Amino acid sequence: MDFSESIPNNPRGWVISKQILRSGTSVGAQYREARRAKSNADFISKLEGSLQELDETLYWLELIEESKLVAHQHIDTLKNETGQLIAIFTTIVKKVKKY
Repeated sequence: MDFSESIPNNPRGWVISKQILRSGTSVGAQYREARRAKSNADFISKLEGSLQELDETLYWLELIEESKLVAHQHIDTLKNETGQLIAIFTTIVKKVKKY
């Protein structure tokens, strides 16, 4: 959420900051829903929704990086964290699908 405020206050920045704020916060909401799933299939579905939002967040981070809206060092940390969450959620989904 703090990162979205570091994006420049101009038309390009408005669009991208709203998109990254929406996708980034949606990950947590969907993960929270997954924890309250009624079945393994429901859990997987909700966690896969989180994975889609993580992928979208990564897209917006890459777009910000390529457009040079924000310094690279800030983006690199967030891209790394996003990649780690993708790896964790993917591992969880794979393990649950085995059972």
